[in-house]
Amino acid sequence: MSPLPRAFHRIRLELARERGYPQGDANTGYLITAPLDAGRHLDAGLWKTYRDNCRVVRFRENDKDIGHLVREPGGNWSFRYDIAGDNADESGFNLQQEKFVTGEYVSVREGDLLHTYRVTSVEHL
Repeated sequence: MSPLPRAFHRIRLELARERGYPQGDANTGYLITAPLDAGRHLDAGLWKTYRDNCRVVRFRENDKDIGHLVREPGGNWSFRYDIAGDNADESGFNLQQEKFVTGEYVSVREGDLLHTYRVTSVEHL
């Protein structure tokens, strides 16, 4: 197995402040392994080449799920935990336009609800 390109990062998202979590929640979030371009956006070209390496871990207080970062027709990104299924389990809200830098906010649609997460770290692999 060859090493991944330097563009690959591990991105940590933690639940931002919302109803029921006035301080946010560091135990609820996502770890995303994905390539970023020079502008710190998800790199669709490298994703296409290395899609099996583009992973997501959804973590909660006593639970975690491991899946893949998937690019949908039209360019939106989603998280799929059953790779054989046709439907995304969660989708990013305009993730194709988001900059992944520490302190920025990202929205993820979980079922019918949209939650906001704060980027708490972005590290090269």
